[in-house]
Amino acid sequence: MNVALIVLVVYFALMAAIGMWTTRRSSTSTEDYLLGGRRLGPAVTALRLQSSSMSGYMFLGAGSLGFTQGYFGMWYALGDLGGGILNLSVLGRRMRKLSKMLGSVSSIEYLEDRYQSPWVRIVAAPIALGALFLYVLSQFIAGGSGLASVTGLDFKVALLIAVGVIVLYTFLGGYLAVAYTDFIQAIVMLIGMLWILIATLRSVGGVTTGHERVGEVNPNLLTMWGADLQYQADWGTILGALLLFSIGYMGWPHVVVSHMAMEKPSVARGAGVYSMLFNILFIPAPYLIGTMAIVLLPGLSDPEQAIFEVAKSVLPEFAVGIVMAAVMAAIMSTADALLLQTSTIAARDVFGRFFIKNMSERQMVRISRTMVLLLAAGGIGLALWQPPGVFALVVFATTILGSAFAPAYICAVWWQKANSVGAIASMIAGTVVSVAWKQSGLADMTSTDPMLAGLLASTIAMVVGSLLTQKSHPVSSEIREAMADL
Repeated sequence: MNVALIVLVVYFALMAAIGMWTTRRSSTSTEDYLLGGRRLGPAVTALRLQSSSMSGYMFLGAGSLGFTQGYFGMWYALGDLGGGILNLSVLGRRMRKLSKMLGSVSSIEYLEDRYQSPWVRIVAAPIALGALFLYVLSQFIAGGSGLASVTGLDFKVALLIAVGVIVLYTFLGGYLAVAYTDFIQAIVMLIGMLWILIATLRSVGGVTTGHERVGEVNPNLLTMWGADLQYQADWGTILGALLLFSIGYMGWPHVVVSHMAMEKPSVARGAGVYSMLFNILFIPAPYLIGTMAIVLLPGLSDPEQAIFEVAKSVLPEFAVGIVMAAVMAAIMSTADALLLQTSTIAARDVFGRFFIKNMSERQMVRISRTMVLLLAAGGIGLALWQPPGVFALVVFATTILGSAFAPAYICAVWWQKANSVGAIASMIAGTVVSVAWKQSGLADMTSTDPMLAGLLASTIAMVVGSLLTQKSHPVSSEIREAMADL
């Protein structure tokens, strides 16, 4: 067994141990299993939020974008840098207070409680389930691909191992296991990524020399306009890249649930500081490594393997194992959050709300755990059948989530006139427009990113729908009073 594989086995065992440790604290209570009992502090909140939003994209998609388009990828990084603190500042404290007042324990249930209509949940649940499942699928593929690349295992075997570990601790410990493992995994991600970056810059002769060598290959790669300058003044695409990981992920159910799990509303302030520090150190690194890989790996056939292959070429074998643990940390920290949130929506927001009346807490937890297994099985099946590219899948899924839900979550705590009609219209418009924009080719024809088009459509639908129906669907005095206290 090689050194890298030994390190990974130890790391996987640690994650499983955390899941078993948290089992007794989250096995029967719905609030404990789904929100960790609302007792998480600022450091765990921030790093759990950041690691669950970063995903395997940062080790596969970001490196690939750097390798193929150079510094154009930094538009995504710029949006991502302030995404965490923006999310915590806009939603954190207010969403924690309002969700507690309403007694909501899932991100979709919260929307129904705030907008006071079962139709909000009927519309929101399938949109969230579909997009989150695509996102889960991308993480499974990333996990299998990364593990296979470093260990030499067959992709199918690597996929089963990676998913098996994720499912084990998510199944056992619920949100508490997800939060604590994500906290540890964020630290491992940061150490691993910085280690690769430092070794990469040393290998190319430093930042200046590295840039000169990249410029010799294609000077356009050192601009932020793409390898062929195809994005020069293409502000629709650029704005979409900036919005994807800043405004966009205020609509990701698996991320915003972090606000609901905070110990108290004031945790958001401290969490914002931790979030910003983590982002500054972590986010630019994979794009820069991918760009430098152009020099180090000129014959690389699969750009999504850029960071893995760079790590193997610039680091000693024992360090590759640690870095691979960081890669798996990025993947697992998102996959576990996605699995838990998707199973929660299916169990509580679909079965518990519409099919099994008066569901007990034990039943809820049991169904949620069963859904974790079913979702994992479905994801493995699709990943083995025909694995798509991770970057494209992540961008597509997160675009739908951001377009559909960001205005609904933001207006829920900031606009007292936002009502059920506006919320439903917003979710439908954001979903339809973002998907249609991408699939019909309008993104290329109009030079406007699907995220930008989707957010504009959902925001307009929220405002117009709410204002036109204030008399027929007024916001209740209870909600208005609760919002006034935020």
